[in-house]
Amino acid sequence: MRRLRLRELSLNSVLQAIEGPLADVVLERGEYASLKVRERIYTPEEPIETVFFPTNSVLSIVSHMRDGDNIEIGTIGREGMSAFPLLLGASSTANDCYCQVPGDVISMPVDLFRLIVKESRRFREVLDRYLQAYVNMLGQLAACNRLHSVYERCARWLLLTHDRVESDEIPLTHEYLAMMLGTGRSGVTIAAGTLQQAGFIRYGHGVIRIVDRRGLEDAACECYETARKQFGGLLRPVEA
Repeated sequence: MRRLRLRELSLNSVLQAIEGPLADVVLERGEYASLKVRERIYTPEEPIETVFFPTNSVLSIVSHMRDGDNIEIGTIGREGMSAFPLLLGASSTANDCYCQVPGDVISMPVDLFRLIVKESRRFREVLDRYLQAYVNMLGQLAACNRLHSVYERCARWLLLTHDRVESDEIPLTHEYLAMMLGTGRSGVTIAAGTLQQAGFIRYGHGVIRIVDRRGLEDAACECYETARKQFGGLLRPVEA
């Protein structure tokens, strides 16, 4: 970890709302860090002590079943932040959160996050907008997982992830993607293989490369465009 620079606040759409003296406080107490794949963000039922704002990484919120199965129920990129329970008055959650796609984050302690929420109306308004978009997306994805093919969902997931990172290459195994989509590994293998045969992606050695973005958009279900509209400018790439 290292100390923050002012320009780095613009790398996360929510943090862009912080200005003036509060920005100085964030620069003093916040940190810039790099996360590895599956690095833990918070643990079920444990107090959340740090809030993470991705800049080019992607976080995954995962629900655990009694039989040992896991399924992704949400993702977080540079359009948002990790601490939904804090916004809703809780200090912990029943779900897991860890790094899904490696990259960088800006972090701050919970007490600083709560101070900024209290003191900055603009920051709170952006957070409320993000939370509403996120809740709407969860509902859309629940319908998507029920009604759309794994081929369409795979394309949708890759597009949303591509929007959040700064590279056409996404480190990802079929096993991990299967958990993200809530389906069997064989189904993901077939879907990814079909996308590759169509020339939309290239896959090998645990890395998926986006080759034809427009083709991938055509392959995805309507839920990708719906998610884009929900987040509006928050999901748009930001400049350093």
